[in-house]
Amino acid sequence: MSETKPPVYLRFVVTALSLVTISIVLYVSVFGVFSDSYLRVGMLLLGGLLILLSAIGRSGSLIDRTLLVVTAVALSLGVFQYFRAAEEIETGLYFLTTTDIWMGLLGLFAVIEMTRRSVGLVMALVAGTVLAYGAFGHMAPGFLRHAGISTEELMTVLWFSFDGVFGRPMATVVSTILIFILFGSLLELLAIDVVLVRLAMAATGRMRSGPAAAATVASGLFGTISGSAVANVVGTGVITIPLIKKRGFSSRFAGAVEAAASSGGQITPPIMGAVAFIMADVTSVPYLTICAAAAVPALLYYSGLFVAISSAARNMDLADEPRPDISFNWREMAQMGIFVLSLAGIVTTMVGGSSAAYAGFVGFSLAAVMGFAIRPDLLRNRAAWLRFIRSAGLISAQLVVIVGAVGIVIGVLNLTGVGLRFASLLSSLADDQLLLSLILMAVACLLLGMGMPTVPAYLIIVLVMGTSLQKLGVPIVHTHMFVLYFGVLSAITPPVALAAFAAAPIAGSGPMSTALEASRLALPGFVIPFAFIYQPALLLGTGYGWGDSAQSILFVLLATILISRACYPRRGKAYMVPVGLSLAVALIFFGPVVSWIAAVAAVGLMYFDQLEINQKQQIS
Repeated sequence: MSETKPPVYLRFVVTALSLVTISIVLYVSVFGVFSDSYLRVGMLLLGGLLILLSAIGRSGSLIDRTLLVVTAVALSLGVFQYFRAAEEIETGLYFLTTTDIWMGLLGLFAVIEMTRRSVGLVMALVAGTVLAYGAFGHMAPGFLRHAGISTEELMTVLWFSFDGVFGRPMATVVSTILIFILFGSLLELLAIDVVLVRLAMAATGRMRSGPAAAATVASGLFGTISGSAVANVVGTGVITIPLIKKRGFSSRFAGAVEAAASSGGQITPPIMGAVAFIMADVTSVPYLTICAAAAVPALLYYSGLFVAISSAARNMDLADEPRPDISFNWREMAQMGIFVLSLAGIVTTMVGGSSAAYAGFVGFSLAAVMGFAIRPDLLRNRAAWLRFIRSAGLISAQLVVIVGAVGIVIGVLNLTGVGLRFASLLSSLADDQLLLSLILMAVACLLLGMGMPTVPAYLIIVLVMGTSLQKLGVPIVHTHMFVLYFGVLSAITPPVALAAFAAAPIAGSGPMSTALEASRLALPGFVIPFAFIYQPALLLGTGYGWGDSAQSILFVLLATILISRACYPRRGKAYMVPVGLSLAVALIFFGPVVSWIAAVAAVGLMYFDQLEINQKQQIS
């Protein structure tokens, strides 16, 4: 399909719709939700039209344009029919007519098609398959068979209620998360993302791994505000990947570093790819507790990446490049300060008791006031403003449509009870063995999360899988964090590894080999979630004492280092791989006595290994 430049009138309409979306988000973040129905349903209509009109402007195919127009009409009819009966729906005294059912079906079709255009075929297939299961699952074999759901009941739940498309995920996104999307877009407008990459380069310039370590730092920083691992790869990867290759690393390794580091942004507080707010809403655990629990594991994940990259660099014949002499002018220093102060403003506002949405508005306002004070030229830059408005509007629209599709999945799972049956089947397969249950859940999470962005992956996985872990006595925060990690890591896990596939073309490497290398780099990330369960004090703020937490952090940190070094062992030291992995297992999965013995052995092993490295360097 060829792409054409959108007509002027279409660009104007897209800009206008984006501006309306931004205005609504800012209003809601300050004054609160004015009407649940009008906000949730209206934002879906706005977002859907934004996506469809943007696609029409780029499409050069008559058939594709016709499908886009049909989808827009279907969405409009579905939304019109909802609003026609909105008052009765809210009181619960409305019975669907045949027209309502058909209009609801058109609305669901529109949501699935818009999801396909927003994030690809995988999520659309998931939503479409689950919808078909809701309608025809009474004919399914085995434990998947349900008792049967009438079309009227299906439409009532999925379209004409707050239990389906317009359910809690939609409410959380439109009332809380979208302001943080605007915040991230504003930081890009102010070019703070570029300054963060330069800061990372300056901080890691004297390391042998150089740009590879810088990519890890930059992607971690950018990931705190970015809502997508793929967007993080594209945003920072175009700068970091060429620098990594120039240093002497292979194309495959350069792409893998960026993919693994960018995926880690989704588990890094305070925003965590917007999942932190949804997790707080789903678990009824305060947002700041979620952030505190996520902080140490995120640091451990990036520590593992640093060790793996350094270990790999030690074995490679890297080009001798002069260390970069990076200096910052006053404006760039101020931009760094804006980033720090804005995040501090968000956290401080929430600690003061304000809502997450208002805290996001405070961060947005601080960044805007300070940013335009040091970059007044941007106020007159029409092209930059148009990019900001359209980008913020389109990203917001995509997120709204995605959670609409997630609503279809949630509604059908709740109606059929298949999630609970799946959890029971998992428990029976594992025969109440915690480790086996965790392994089965991890595999299922990776499979369910493949090809999906963080938010829908987390929501769908935790609904299907979360119950089985809680049945085995795992605390709710630990359960959700376990699920989140494997949902995030599915972005670099073959065969469908979105973050790795996005990095591969930039690096000029094969997508599958990049995904395999990224999985190797991030191997500690696949082990850390198990530590949530066997070293529960690792998650701060979940009721464990500081002594227990310090002990758990020490054990998991040592295990992370050992696993990362085992992934890239020194030349001639391959026999240390099973030793390191065995010690890592002892550190995490056994009691404190065994773990302390393993900790002493690990420290001794690393000490003598470093002595040998120093002796070789002195001889050379």
